[in-house]
Amino acid sequence: MTRIDLTGLEARPAQIWGGVRLVPLVRPEPVEGLRLHREVYGDGGAVDLGDRTTYTSYIPHGLVANWSGTSGDERESAAYGTRLGTHEPRAVPVRRHHRLAKRRHGEKRLRFLPLHLALEGYLALHFGGPSVVWDEWSQQAVRQGLSPRAEAAYAGWSVPGLAEALRIFEIHPGQCGLMLYVADSLAAAFVVPHPEDYRVLHPTLVEDLYGELVHQYAFYGAPVPEFTARIRDEGGSVRTLADLRAAARAQVRSWAEAHDGLMARDLLETSYAFERVYRMDSYDLYRFLPPFRRGGEEQHIGELIADHKGRTLYLKTFRLSENQIRKGHLLRRLADCDWHVGRTAEALGTTYAELVRRVEGAGLGSLLNAHVVAQRIRETEEA
Repeated sequence: MTRIDLTGLEARPAQIWGGVRLVPLVRPEPVEGLRLHREVYGDGGAVDLGDRTTYTSYIPHGLVANWSGTSGDERESAAYGTRLGTHEPRAVPVRRHHRLAKRRHGEKRLRFLPLHLALEGYLALHFGGPSVVWDEWSQQAVRQGLSPRAEAAYAGWSVPGLAEALRIFEIHPGQCGLMLYVADSLAAAFVVPHPEDYRVLHPTLVEDLYGELVHQYAFYGAPVPEFTARIRDEGGSVRTLADLRAAARAQVRSWAEAHDGLMARDLLETSYAFERVYRMDSYDLYRFLPPFRRGGEEQHIGELIADHKGRTLYLKTFRLSENQIRKGHLLRRLADCDWHVGRTAEALGTTYAELVRRVEGAGLGSLLNAHVVAQRIRETEEA
């Protein structure tokens, strides 16, 4: 499994609100063997990862996957249009969680923390630091690795226009997800197994985390063009209501093909590194990382639940910023070269000094021994 497979989902024409474009994803046949519902927390959370490492973030809710074949009577209901308040409490309580994904004892239910499962996977990328103690690395890098490591994100209610767009969004019959675009750049994808689950979970999108790039696009991007369909009666082919209906359906198919082939291409055609987190009978919960290629293409981290055929039943993604991609790219290349700065520079086709500049520009400068690095740069320049 290397790609995201959205077989069984169909894109419907987009809905627009300013610079926000929402593309509904519909299942003609819903998945009955897997259901999702929400546990509300509404506060900060600290997660014990089990290896003396703690993940801390704002965690408004968790998701519970139920693969018992029943919808369950304990599913929480949510009012359509729910959003967070703007007044911050004087003190934010911290809820303690054990593990990012944990099975309910004796039940076919798995509680996991949406998006945080994927973000922790990104933060843990080569978290232990240098595998070989070269002189260039600081004592902090050798003793603590990349700890503490932090990344910034924005809650959905702080992304301009998003809360209003989600409030007025028309939910389609059979809808099980959406693609969210800001300034016509893919911000996030969200998929669930069943339309009843989607109706309950749709309001939670305003509580999700979004990357810095998405926030900037929403702030500075202009309104995007609306979807329009034009049926041209060339040669008098449209003569009856049935002809008109067929032509309208052709326009919808044309939109879906254009969306999958152009707008969502980077998400669907990228080859990801998948890590299985938990197996639930015939379903598997994964988180994934992109290849961290440089070149300006959009790259996402995320998590998904797939069936035994690899089809995506649940999906949630987070768009990485250019700096986050650069950081992941550097960490991967350093690890591939056993954290040897000189060999990594050669592998990247650059100089020792330029690689040091890139490491510092990616926010990893504290890992370097400034005195040793400066001396090596002088030696290479003299040579």
